[in-house]
Amino acid sequence: MRLAICQIDNTVGDLKGNASLIERFAAQAADAGADLAVFPELALTGYPPRDLVEKASFLDRTEQALHDLAAATRHLPVAIVAGYAGRAREGSPRRATNSAAVIERGEIIFTQTKMLLPTYDVFDESRNFQPAETQALFTFRGTRIALSICEDAWNDQEFWDRPLYKRDPVADLAAQGASILIVINGSPYHMHKRELRRQVFANTARRHGLPLAYVNMVGGNDQLVFDGSSFVMDAAGRVIAAAPSFSEAMIVADPGAGSGEIRESHPGEIDAVYDALVLGTRDYIRKCGFQRVLLGLSGGIDSTLVACVAADAIGAENVAGIAMPGPYSSDHSVADARALAANLGIRFETASINDAYRVTLASLQPLFNGAPPDVTEENIQSRLRGLTLMALSNKWNAIVLTTGNKSEMAVGYATLYGDMCGGLAVISDVPKTMVYELCRAVNRRKGPVIPERVFTKPPSAELRPDQKDTDSLPEYDKLDKILRGYVEEMKSPAAIAAEHNLPLGLVRDIINRVDRNEYKRQQA
Repeated sequence: MRLAICQIDNTVGDLKGNASLIERFAAQAADAGADLAVFPELALTGYPPRDLVEKASFLDRTEQALHDLAAATRHLPVAIVAGYAGRAREGSPRRATNSAAVIERGEIIFTQTKMLLPTYDVFDESRNFQPAETQALFTFRGTRIALSICEDAWNDQEFWDRPLYKRDPVADLAAQGASILIVINGSPYHMHKRELRRQVFANTARRHGLPLAYVNMVGGNDQLVFDGSSFVMDAAGRVIAAAPSFSEAMIVADPGAGSGEIRESHPGEIDAVYDALVLGTRDYIRKCGFQRVLLGLSGGIDSTLVACVAADAIGAENVAGIAMPGPYSSDHSVADARALAANLGIRFETASINDAYRVTLASLQPLFNGAPPDVTEENIQSRLRGLTLMALSNKWNAIVLTTGNKSEMAVGYATLYGDMCGGLAVISDVPKTMVYELCRAVNRRKGPVIPERVFTKPPSAELRPDQKDTDSLPEYDKLDKILRGYVEEMKSPAAIAAEHNLPLGLVRDIINRVDRNEYKRQQA
């Protein structure tokens, strides 16, 4: 049996567009001689649909779209597996199910419903979906197929030290006499996730002695980026077919013959992170209906990276960088911003905030009542820059890209309604130290488009004379270690201090800043 693994970039709620995408890939699969074209989890509805599935009208339209898809592909010699949001049985606590349909010659010949509904990290499926009580195999052209949906195949009782669920749906299906396992997924990207998937499913293949196909979606939907990276394994857990990361693709494999296309990409994780940012930015802009973006281009490392990502995402001709020098801006800041813009080919404009700053201070002086300058004056500068960007956003019909990194956002080293304003915070999950790594990766790819001075000058917000980030924060290599330990690894202050040989008082101070500044992150 020849499988066509179809990793597509769908859009949440766009039933017509998603169905058209499935039709197009199914036709390509037929042309390639495939017997079965396999699409990701919730391919028809988009993932995650969240409360869309609470609307009876959306479920009605999804059901109709599924039948329309079957009718539109009835002439194809290839069958289709595609995820969709189904309707739960009458009287169920939830309206919808996370399901998959098998379509052949215009008929829906089999459906399977997801059993294990994740409620951790970015997932909240049990809020919206009714789980399956049972699952079954289906026979297709003489092959008994175990069809599994994402989380159902991630609970291998022999792989994890602490499985999240008591049931192991794949083991149950394998025990029914399956010949092959097909897993459709909506699995978001994070660093090293691609390697983890292969470890999990190689173990699954070997444990049950089954070849398997892992099909993942690709693209950005709001804050989630899906990397694709689909693959097919033989029963020994060896990869016999692999799709690239971060792009739509179709690969064909014959698990019975142990053959398939190998088109994997991005062996390095830093390059993978960069292209994840590009894909997520491109899809967010496109799916929100924008064509152009703008950002504050300060000549610093953060806005430099965001400009590079934006230019790669939607084309340099659609990106504008705005330098907004103020009373404490250095000459090299504007020069470095201008040089980067020229090297990337993006639009570059200068809009000084000096006059607006003077007028604002003068108007507020009676209310300040002689109070000495402090962070208030610094934040006024940042907010004037935010005001400038949002005004240009309205006039130019361009979305503003925020340029703050994870390290600064975490500790609140950012200004509400200032540098935190915008439509998409492109690098808000990228630590400062990684920002430098990603910019080096840009120069390896493109040549020296980023001026060397951007890498070597001390980071500064330039909101007061001779300001440096280290006036308010520890060195970023120390800060990022603390943040990783607390935010991602959930370690105690004492454990973090001991692991990295850092003063306990410093660690506690950073953790307190993280907690105190949650209100900023919620509003931004």
